Amino acid sequence: MVEKDTRRKVLAVLAGGLVLGVGIGVTLAAWNDSEFATGTFTAGSFNLEGSTTSATTGYADHNVDEGDAAASLIFELPAVASSMSPGDVVYAPFWVRLDSTTTNSATLVPTGITAGTGGNEANLSYTVTAIADEDTCGAAATGTVVATGATLSAQTGATAVDLAEGAPAGTAGTPVQLCFAVTAGAGLTQGATATATWEFTATSTAD
Repeated sequence: MVEKDTRRKVLAVLAGGLVLGVGIGVTLAAWNDSEFATGTFTAGSFNLEGSTTSATTGYADHNVDEGDAAASLIFELPAVASSMSPGDVVYAPFWVRLDSTTTNSATLVPTGITAGTGGNEANLSYTVTAIADEDTCGAAATGTVVATGATLSAQTGATAVDLAEGAPAGTAGTPVQLCFAVTAGAGLTQGATATATWEFTATSTAD
């Protein structure tokens, strides 16, 4: 009789232990919650364009690296660039601005010059000056000298100029006029030509 009572007590304790174990399992798994957050990020737009016509018209892309043709500068004053003599200086304007889709201001820097063939590259020097967009590109023009070269194969100095994005949004930025002046040296070879391609790079800045 004592043996049976002891066995019942043991079974009762084991049964109680099992119930307690199940109770702990339910309690641990009862609470669970999550939070999620998402963000959408849209990049702005950036594009530099240029014009040989005026501060307001004739703008197009002239990025040779992307397959565009370089803008053909029109040198007219005071002599025609196709018939220069030693000492002559010819001038050509080129306007640059950020287009209407651009969402950041920028800095513009002359990043190099590539001289073509023709034979007179070493006998021509140049200066590029940033002047007010409404001024005439000529001997009287004044402004910030952004690049010079003793020949059409060299560049000394690289001064940055600021380019402002359009305001309000959706309009083109304020144009900057670059005035190119090319001077014929004493060693200019009769009948020979020269070509040069200037490169300018605009880099966006944080607003």
